[in-house]
Amino acid sequence: MSTETPTTPSPAAPPTTPSPAAPTRWGWMALAVAATCLLLLGVALLRPSAPPPERLGALPDFTFTRQDGQPFGLAQLKGEPFVANFIFTRCPTICPVFSQKMARLQKQTEGQPLALVSFSVDPNYDTPERLTAYATRFGANPARWSFLTGDYTRLQETVVGGFKIAMGRNGESEDDIPSIFHGSHFVLVDGTGEIRGYYNSDDDEAVERLLRDARWLVRAGG
Repeated sequence: MSTETPTTPSPAAPPTTPSPAAPTRWGWMALAVAATCLLLLGVALLRPSAPPPERLGALPDFTFTRQDGQPFGLAQLKGEPFVANFIFTRCPTICPVFSQKMARLQKQTEGQPLALVSFSVDPNYDTPERLTAYATRFGANPARWSFLTGDYTRLQETVVGGFKIAMGRNGESEDDIPSIFHGSHFVLVDGTGEIRGYYNSDDDEAVERLLRDARWLVRAGG
């Protein structure tokens, strides 16, 4: 009987570890997007934040009559910032433009806790009914935009003495419309009743600055 020399089995090959797949084109794009986002975030963190609007003095307390006939003043405005302007309903020149810019501001800040207040500088003529019609003409949202009338002397004291905005008449007759004058600046007021800025309504850059400052106050909680 022949004998065969047993063969020694070959050692098993060591298991191979699969090499990592090379990044795909989409993978490289994702990495590039992530790197860009990190870079932009770093730039934003290093960029100095916009300074808060400066404090320019507190308004005196006031209460007048709103277009719906209800009393309205600083007490109702407390806690949220507001933008004021100064108009009269039979004004044929600056007031319609001034009010259009306020209407644009209303649209640009829709949904934000920013009130808008228009003071009549012709209060003996501007009854609540006339102010309501004027408000409708400019699409005013009554929940945000108030139009105020009242006693002429008290209004003048508030506008001139409080807001530091010009207001008056150059003639004696109330029918002399061209004799009525008033300032054309927006005034930004914070939730404590302190003035935070004046903005020339004829200057587009100033109006843009008003929008930025108003949003700053909204973010800061008033």
